[in-house]
Amino acid sequence: MLSYQVTEHGKPLQQVFTQAPKPKGTEVLVRITRSGVCHSDLHIWDGYFDLGGGKRFYVKDRGCVPPFTLGHEPFGVVEAFGPGAAKAVKGLKKGQRRLVYPWIGCGKCAVCKSGKDNYCVSGSRFLGVNRPGAYSTHVLIPHPRYLVDTAGIDDAFAATLACSGLTTYSAIAKLPELGPRDWVAVLGCGGLGLVAISILKGLGIRNVIACDVDAGKLAAAQKLGAKLVFDTRVPEAAQKLAALAQGNLAGAMDFVGMPATFMTAYPAMRKGGRYILCGLFGGEITLSMPPIAQRGVGVIGSYVGDLAELRAVVALAKKKKLKPMPVETRPAAEANRTLEELKAGQILGRVVLDFETAPENAPA
Repeated sequence: MLSYQVTEHGKPLQQVFTQAPKPKGTEVLVRITRSGVCHSDLHIWDGYFDLGGGKRFYVKDRGCVPPFTLGHEPFGVVEAFGPGAAKAVKGLKKGQRRLVYPWIGCGKCAVCKSGKDNYCVSGSRFLGVNRPGAYSTHVLIPHPRYLVDTAGIDDAFAATLACSGLTTYSAIAKLPELGPRDWVAVLGCGGLGLVAISILKGLGIRNVIACDVDAGKLAAAQKLGAKLVFDTRVPEAAQKLAALAQGNLAGAMDFVGMPATFMTAYPAMRKGGRYILCGLFGGEITLSMPPIAQRGVGVIGSYVGDLAELRAVVALAKKKKLKPMPVETRPAAEANRTLEELKAGQILGRVVLDFETAPENAPA
């Protein structure tokens, strides 16, 4: 099989040919055809997350040690499975095209048993994070329950639902109950922000303010359904955001995750509002504690989503309630160029790598 591996953090991915694994027990081998490229891949590629104040979290401490294969937006074809897989899920057949849920937990802890694999604390097996990911022709999945049927959805767009779609859907579920005069701000109109706007509209939420510093991304956000757009580089951005929301900013979803975006959204919230942090750009903030209680404002973290939420967002897409964000499909061999452009902020929407035509074996 072919994979594009991190052999040294921050250096170009290397093309590597190895033997494809053979599934055992309930395992399923998926031949990857599409693999989305996510902004969080950049942090794993660089080798660390910025915690602010000069502190870093190194991904090697989570088991991501080179050589390592990125990719947590996998879509592909069932190629083989162990003897226990067909017994575990009826109707499992070779050749089925499936989206793969990548946020796989240990399956044994209380968190996993409650259905929240994405918050596993006992030994997560996240694809492309601490297990080989989808920048590869093949991925081994521990159980067929992590395969989701996306029939009727474009394969490239379906791949993006495994992270960007799921992450935003789960974040939206954490918003407070919204009234007709309430507004929601989306900070950062990259791949996550754009699909968030599409999902908000699909769920019937119309009062959306798209926030970014890039005119092209704001234009794309408006096309996807944002009622207002806001360039956050202006002075007194928080006050102006509050004014745009007519004092009724009930929710802010931050898909950037840096002090500047927090200080734009958090002070603009109405009482009882919720600031939901998804972005991992990095940094740290200092908060005065009494106003948190006095204003009843929630600061909530949201990390990807669970399997039930992925099935829910796929159901929305099947009902044609989601307007796809811009998705560009590129040959798998352009993985390095894609990461470089993503790091430079040159990508609108999402890039998905095409592994369908990638060779499985090294040239003779």
